[in-house]
Amino acid sequence: MQAEDLEKLVTWEMPFGKYKGRVLADLPGHYLNWFARKGFPPGEIGRLLALLQEMDHNGLKPLLNPLRRNTYSPK
Repeated sequence: MQAEDLEKLVTWEMPFGKYKGRVLADLPGHYLNWFARKGFPPGEIGRLLALLQEMDHNGLKPLLNPLRRNTYSPK
C-alpha cells in the first residue's frame, strides 16, 4: 500500500456495476465482501477494492474520513 492509495479511495469513483459513480470509500461492506468471494477485477481498481475490503473488514474505514475533501463551500 502506498499513501497515494488512500487518497485514491476517497477520490476515485466506481467505474462500473451497481454502485457506478460512487466514491470507492463509500462502497458498502457487503459489496466489497462480494468481490472478496467472487474475485476482484484486474488492475489498479481491483487492488484498491481489495485494500478497501481489508480496511472495512478490520473496522479501519473511518481512518479515511480526514482525507475526504470538504464539499461545503460557504457563500
